[in-house]
Amino acid sequence: MLNDTICAISTALKDGAISIVRMSGDDSFDVIRKISDVKDIKANNIVYSHVYDEGEMIDEVLISFFEKGRSYTREDMVEINCHGGVYVTRSILNLLLKNGCRLAEAGEFTKRAYLNGRIDLSKADSVNDLINAHNSIQARSAIRGMNGSVERLIAPLMDEMRDVISMIEVNIDYPEYEDERQMSNDVIKPYVSKWIDDCQDMIEKAERFRVVKDGLDTVIIGKPNVGKSSLLNALLEKDKAIVTDIAGTTRDLVEGKAVLKNITLNLIDTAGIRDTDEQIERIGIEKTMEAIDEADLIILLLDASDIDEEDEKLMKKYEDRNLIVVYNKSDLKKGEGISISALNKDISSLTDYLNERYQDDISLVDEDILNNERQIALMKTCLMKLKEMYVSIDYNSTDMVVTDLDGAYHDLCLILGKEYQEDLIDHMFRNFCLGK
Repeated sequence: MLNDTICAISTALKDGAISIVRMSGDDSFDVIRKISDVKDIKANNIVYSHVYDEGEMIDEVLISFFEKGRSYTREDMVEINCHGGVYVTRSILNLLLKNGCRLAEAGEFTKRAYLNGRIDLSKADSVNDLINAHNSIQARSAIRGMNGSVERLIAPLMDEMRDVISMIEVNIDYPEYEDERQMSNDVIKPYVSKWIDDCQDMIEKAERFRVVKDGLDTVIIGKPNVGKSSLLNALLEKDKAIVTDIAGTTRDLVEGKAVLKNITLNLIDTAGIRDTDEQIERIGIEKTMEAIDEADLIILLLDASDIDEEDEKLMKKYEDRNLIVVYNKSDLKKGEGISISALNKDISSLTDYLNERYQDDISLVDEDILNNERQIALMKTCLMKLKEMYVSIDYNSTDMVVTDLDGAYHDLCLILGKEYQEDLIDHMFRNFCLGK
């Protein structure tokens, strides 16, 4: 697959001043010679030229050349900077296809950068994160990832695991080498204990930062007509949800995104929770329950002037979740905690509380940290195997210890997209004397 030459439009396909069409592969320079004035190519250079289709000029362009080993993909690359506009851009793309290029798949330029060893998989993750960043926190995190923050984070852990695996392998394969350190279970156990702590710390920080970076999936719950839709509108600073004095107005989930100073809330306004025989409202309440199960944060809204047994039940039911109890209608009566008047858009006590609560997590953007769910999931799998390994040590099961350690190390390799065996062998032979 890497033997062909790919092409794609790298800018948004819409009218604009400039568009960029790129090629990558061994035939890139030959293709550009066929369709332009350029004959003598100087790598890592930009030239003014024209693009032609069977002698007819298509556009005047600037063409950038990148030689193999010094380009984004580590292949010969060409970028054609043409006039913006759907017709011209597509005409140049079709011209490249007609002259032997293949249309690139989604993400294939970055995929080739990974396969050709320019970046590891965590850096490829970060390229995509930067493209999809919606705020400065997401962008700063992505840039750190592109600069190798994930590899820096887990490299010490991987180095220690490789050393232990190498010594275990020597003990098994060459038992006659008595001068080598004997990796008994008593020797290995402190290592495993430390690795478990390291993994747990990485996961805890990553999940805290995920909330800051991607936002809290937040549901607003409460009895009907308590002011949930008014609170949603106040947080969004626009009237998205219908507000009436009629109980049960909200039948379906209403969603929106509220960007506060230190945190983003992915908000869901839910149907009021109560017993009802009305079929449509009952379906809405079922959706509410599903949203609650998936939420990172639950805001329980109460009418400060009318706390009853149903409110007490809701507080008790969700007390073990990430729950914030908010008292509404503070213009009528102040609650004992966070008090607001959603209808009057007086919600500063709630927003101030949320910003203060997540202030410390903002600073994590400047630390080396796992960046996404894929990386976190692999680290959790690694942690699980290390815990199993700790138990295996107590049962003096050498085979299980080795199996669990190999599996945990393999999960770390997957975070970076490295081949387990190749990485381990490289490390083992790197410790040989020069000339051996």
